[in-house]
Amino acid sequence: MHTAPPPETRPSPSPAAASASAPDHALGEALGELAARFAGRPTPLGEVLDALGARASALLVVICALPFSTPISIPGLSTPFGLVILLLAARYFAGLPPWLPDRLRRVVLPPTFLANMLSASAKLVGWLERRLRPGRLAALADAEWKLRLHTAVVILSALLLMIPLPPLPPFTNTLPALVAVVMTFAALKRDGAGVLAGYGIFLFTVGYFVFWGAIVVETFRRYGGKVLDLLAGGS
Repeated sequence: MHTAPPPETRPSPSPAAASASAPDHALGEALGELAARFAGRPTPLGEVLDALGARASALLVVICALPFSTPISIPGLSTPFGLVILLLAARYFAGLPPWLPDRLRRVVLPPTFLANMLSASAKLVGWLERRLRPGRLAALADAEWKLRLHTAVVILSALLLMIPLPPLPPFTNTLPALVAVVMTFAALKRDGAGVLAGYGIFLFTVGYFVFWGAIVVETFRRYGGKVLDLLAGGS
């Protein structure tokens, strides 16, 4: 990825207005239309944000999280994409319109990025679409402030995604990305059951990170001193 000259910016509607005015058509269809629109040419991230309209925050969070929601590792991209998710989710949480700094807006997505991402994630998107139902457990998703509160989980998941970890242990990118995708889709559809599923995946993710963190700490406690002694002795 590289940067391009700053694209022309235009104001975006607030997240609250977005939820009230956005048409309720298939999210997968909206992502597919976006991929077709930018197919075959490099696209600045800011242009994608402007093109998403009323649901810019949510759809761009999904776009940035989907590449990591499969077990295939994408080295070097989780930190910048996690930062985009963090900024958008934090502004939504605060009730502010979508915004990215110029440096991130100028980041250029490769010509086939959107198409390849959607193709690789089509099954996940379709699976979620078929299972989310507006109005389920409505008390969890019937007010804008509740949806913003749920976004705190997306913010925490973005922080986990931003940690520059090696490929092992596995799924350290996949699990936080799944939380962001599921919670964002559920909020867009106002599906309280989907929101609960997002919390469930998040709790499992936190437990997974704690488990591997404990293994690393215990391994260093047992063998770290010996390794340091060997290195000191060889110097």
